[in-house]
Amino acid sequence: MSNPPRVTSRPQAGAEGFEQEPSARAASARISLGRVFRAEGTNFYLLLGTTVFLVGFGLVMVLSSSSVESYLENQGFFGSFLKQSAFALFGIPMMLLVSRLPVAFWKWLAPFAMIGSSFLQALVVFTPLGVEVGGNKNWIDLGFVQFQPSELIKVSLVIWLGLIVSRKEEQLDDWKLGLAPILLTSGAAIGLVLLGDDLGTTFVLAAMLMGGLFFAGVRLRMLGMLVLGGGLLFAIMAVTSPSRVTRLMTFAGGCEDIAKQMNECWQSTHGDFALANGGILGAGLGNSKAKWSWLPAAHNDYIFAIIGEELGLLGAIVVLLLFVVLAIAFVRIMNASDDTFMRVATATTMSWMIGQAFMNMGIVLGVFPVFGVPLPLISAGGTALLTTLIGIGIVLSFARHTPEEREALGIPARRGLLGARRPSSTPHESS
Repeated sequence: MSNPPRVTSRPQAGAEGFEQEPSARAASARISLGRVFRAEGTNFYLLLGTTVFLVGFGLVMVLSSSSVESYLENQGFFGSFLKQSAFALFGIPMMLLVSRLPVAFWKWLAPFAMIGSSFLQALVVFTPLGVEVGGNKNWIDLGFVQFQPSELIKVSLVIWLGLIVSRKEEQLDDWKLGLAPILLTSGAAIGLVLLGDDLGTTFVLAAMLMGGLFFAGVRLRMLGMLVLGGGLLFAIMAVTSPSRVTRLMTFAGGCEDIAKQMNECWQSTHGDFALANGGILGAGLGNSKAKWSWLPAAHNDYIFAIIGEELGLLGAIVVLLLFVVLAIAFVRIMNASDDTFMRVATATTMSWMIGQAFMNMGIVLGVFPVFGVPLPLISAGGTALLTTLIGIGIVLSFARHTPEEREALGIPARRGLLGARRPSSTPHESS
């Protein structure tokens, strides 16, 4: 009797009753790791590189602008710098971690984030946990940590607005079915911030809402009505606060009077002095005169004045151009996406960071009245830096899910123009 033939074929990897050989498991692991750490597109690295550069530049300017005040507060010359560096060293890896999360996670998180951040802001306004700093009640003290819930509302608004617009995309021209739910929820969150007298953050949140709706395709006539209504509400709230009335009257009346320059115009006047001292090329890094207790918030809201003084007009223009590059990165990611949620969330993030940057620069230059708005990624402030990096991390996660990325994985993708609405029933559209 002949022996039975030998089976020369190997069992398939992963088949029932068989285990992968070590070499097969290693190859599978290499493939999985390759997908996780595969090279990203140019949009991803454009946004990431610009962000990291701005954070690094901000640390240098925080060190230069805060050294004197830190020393006077018995923190040594490096007190504020070391604190900001710690937030940056924690925030950048966190941003990269956030960028690996799937889009579905942000859609799931959106309603919980909006409810949670609004609840924390309500605690600031209506309970003793709220802490007033600089005339604004926008901090919450939980004993072991102190932070600004209004900054968390910014992140929440990004993903919540993207989610609700994607669900009501075909009803955005209807006030009752489309815009009313959006305005009620977002308006409540913004109103809580306004009740804390934080007019600067209120303006930023309003700009985020308008920017997100604009890029979602809401008609300009409807947006104009929203702007008029919001402006009327802001005017009413402004005249009910003595400090806000003083700021607006000071801005309207100018600061030419010497008595005003010594009182309510002190900060803006010394901001102008700092910019004038910088000239074209600047006084040199570390050579600011304004930071010697002349300019309040030199390392925070008025850090752009120190940039202009130490690095001159050219340095200020470079910072301006860096934010232009940041805006270009956002727009490129929006154009590359075929998903309404990702496009609207990216547009809202861009309105947040670019709008806030130009508000800050406008305040320092005297274009807008003085209210507390830090320069994103550059000004000192732990909560603001962390939430900004989280927001950018969310957009980076979108950059990894553009049609080009999905096509590389064999997933069909739709294409569309920036801000154009697409019916969900159409699986494919031409470019």
